Amino acid sequence: MEYTQLGRTGLKVSRLVLGTMNFGPQTDEADSHAIMDAALGAGINFFDTANVYGWGENKGRTEEIIGNWFAKGGERRDKVVLATKVYANMAAEGDAWPNHDKLSAVNIRRAVDASLKRLRTDHIDLYQFHHIDRATPFEEIWQAVDTLVQQGKILYAGSSNFPGYKIAQANEVAARRGTFGLVSEQCLYNLAERRAEMEIIPAAQEYGLGVIPWSPLHGGLLGGVIKKEIEGGRRASGRAADTLADPAARARIQAYEDLLDKHGIEPGEAALAWLLTRPGVTGPIVGPRTAEQLDSALRAVELKLSDELLTGLDEIFPGPGPSPEAFAW
Repeated sequence: MEYTQLGRTGLKVSRLVLGTMNFGPQTDEADSHAIMDAALGAGINFFDTANVYGWGENKGRTEEIIGNWFAKGGERRDKVVLATKVYANMAAEGDAWPNHDKLSAVNIRRAVDASLKRLRTDHIDLYQFHHIDRATPFEEIWQAVDTLVQQGKILYAGSSNFPGYKIAQANEVAARRGTFGLVSEQCLYNLAERRAEMEIIPAAQEYGLGVIPWSPLHGGLLGGVIKKEIEGGRRASGRAADTLADPAARARIQAYEDLLDKHGIEPGEAALAWLLTRPGVTGPIVGPRTAEQLDSALRAVELKLSDELLTGLDEIFPGPGPSPEAFAW
């Protein structure tokens, strides 16, 4: 497994991030534990979750599954760089009280203690703001974060789904306070969705943030969806189905699959390997529901894409180009 540093921190993390969103809703606890064991055994040391995962009446369930896995011992917690998130309202369904969500100091304090309890640990390595909070000033957010760092409950703060200007604003406020600021940004970024290259990734690079792309297969669209449809009768669903309903988009995905078939490479593995070639990217988040899906992701780390293939992928999925040129008519 390849390792890199998380932004400007001293943390060394694997170039694949184990996403746990499916643990609980789609993968039961026993299988989730088996996947985490396999990931750790393969050298993946960066695990990502969120307080809201589990969803609906089971919000928090995913953190509990991870906490139960840590409780098995074997230095599991010591070997893992643990990341979770705060923002969602964690009150019971139908009982959403004010101040039980977003990034007020009171909710950050409440949320981190609840996550620590579910995760059965005394600290979180990377505590991430799941979304921007337009109602709470960064001065208040950083005051809460500084307190948590001083208490030893978290080590670093990161963002998720932040636009470039909010990354800049957050870190400028932190600099004025003399604190560390954001060290990472989780953003939607993949071959089919490259708008992050316009502002988010340049802002992250300018401020020394690691970039952690989520949805590297764009909801399954880049995972060989047409081939699976033809060979196995597996119809696309969700975002992938909506995209394939457009004839031009379907033709683009067909060209993508044909190109990779020509090179003898599985589409999903190529999509992950492509992200690993991108400037500023720490590592993509993979969210395996099964051990087989984890194995496929691990193969992507070892995959080297030729210049010819990279050029072909750029022709099918051209990026927006650098800013400010990308904004020109």
